[in-house]
Amino acid sequence: MPENRPLIEVKDLKEYFMINTGLLRSKPLKAVDGVSFSIQKGETLGLVGESGCGKTTVGRTILHLYKPTGGEIWYDGKQIRTKADIREFRKKATMVFQDPYSSLNPRMTVSDIIGEPLDVHNLCKTKAERQDRILELMDYVGLNSEHAARYAHEFSGGQRQRIGIARALAVDPDFIVCDEPVSALDVSIQAQVINMFDDLQEKLGLTYLFIAHDLLVVRHISDRIAVMYLGHMVELASAGEIYDHPLHPYSQSLLSAVPVPDPQVARANKRIVLSGDIPSPLNAPSGCPFRTRCRYACDKCAESMPPFEEVSAGHFVACHRVAEVN
Repeated sequence: MPENRPLIEVKDLKEYFMINTGLLRSKPLKAVDGVSFSIQKGETLGLVGESGCGKTTVGRTILHLYKPTGGEIWYDGKQIRTKADIREFRKKATMVFQDPYSSLNPRMTVSDIIGEPLDVHNLCKTKAERQDRILELMDYVGLNSEHAARYAHEFSGGQRQRIGIARALAVDPDFIVCDEPVSALDVSIQAQVINMFDDLQEKLGLTYLFIAHDLLVVRHISDRIAVMYLGHMVELASAGEIYDHPLHPYSQSLLSAVPVPDPQVARANKRIVLSGDIPSPLNAPSGCPFRTRCRYACDKCAESMPPFEEVSAGHFVACHRVAEVN
């Protein structure tokens, strides 16, 4: 693979769900509306935003758990189009789900849960080879071999998420969509799981799309961070750049809400409180989706969607007034 070619490339991705509005009428809910980005091999791209902004839908659509309404998804220079493409892609791309309580089958043992992808893709020739692979995967995520015969309900939340991660690693993937993998866990367990993601990335050369709403977690694990609002990407830059120089008014507001452990710094920080509630994606505002809550909104913001443009090296923003307000 050429050095400069992204492992994952998403171009103008759209995911619309038709919602019944009564009397045989329906209307598209634009969960993801024209999102574009790329991820280099071995990189972690963090994807942040409020609940309902379309983060999880992006991850699921990339893996074709939802059929894309529009746009293109490329893996290692090849577009994913046909069912055969999707099947091959799923041997190299998997997902770690948000809720370790509902994403594991309570009727299956740990061994069967982790071994299921091996069976689906016929990756092991013998039972002994299958068992060795399952124990190897359990060792990767810090589970003991005696856990193999137990059921998921016998484990704590953190251990269940480790089982889910071992299952995702079973096909020896290159790319993993991590859908808020620590949000359902205790804070003390979150750090352990985040460090494990780091270690696995180093050991196995993994590439992550890390979806979360906790900005401190995302900063710790991500190389670059993308900010989403109401189905659109509004800012994308390196993790340090987003934290030190956020340019979009929404990113600035998000980061002003991050708690700081130093009382003096916290007192000096000015919290940017947004007015109003997030609009419904069914009735999104015209033009810029953020304009109804933006303190800098002008007439132009209502007329047209701002283009997602590179304003400095590697720093992309979608805002008509980005030069004036920064």
